Amino acid sequence: MSDIDRAAFIRANTAPEAPALVPELTLLTASEITPLWQATEATLAAKDLPPPFWAFPWAGGQAVARHVLDHPELVRGARVLDFAAGSGLIAIAAAKAGAASVLAVEIDAYAITAIGLNAGLNGVSVTAVERDVVDQPQPDIDVVLVGDVCYERPMAERVMAWLRGLVGAGALVLMGDPGRTYLPKQGLTPLATYRVPTTLELEDRTHRDSVVWRVEA
Repeated sequence: MSDIDRAAFIRANTAPEAPALVPELTLLTASEITPLWQATEATLAAKDLPPPFWAFPWAGGQAVARHVLDHPELVRGARVLDFAAGSGLIAIAAAKAGAASVLAVEIDAYAITAIGLNAGLNGVSVTAVERDVVDQPQPDIDVVLVGDVCYERPMAERVMAWLRGLVGAGALVLMGDPGRTYLPKQGLTPLATYRVPTTLELEDRTHRDSVVWRVEA
């Protein structure tokens, strides 16, 4: 499917909406996850596709976006990487806060298209790249921003090892997490906690207390 077709699909199945914790931004958001997931499979004539994480502002990402907008000095003038960017919420917040450049990376082609659409809605420039960058050095990046990646053990262990390596190479790494099961117990310094309104479509409760952590080497 072409990027044009993906953009048409996204526009047809989402609507512009402000995330609860970041009302100054706008994202193309789905109202329910299951119908969108089914629509994606029908459009591609495929099954067992990954869930459309790009269609929702997740609690960990909202916390990081809020923190960056409230503390723009963290990214102002910096080269920023938004890892597992989803909708691009964090990337857009970093651009709004004055980052010199923002690179959003994802492994989902729909997310890449959604990031471009959402950046346009918010009048910012974000470079979106479909690539698995875990285990790769990032010498041209000053700040890495991450939201909600500790929900599966293999991913959490692989990503955290990589992030600690980036810290050791001199990057500032901030991660938002709403209490996922595989969040490490050590090597993290809390910077702020935000109560994020959530939907039962995505979570098992109506609010999540999301912590913004600084990852240590």
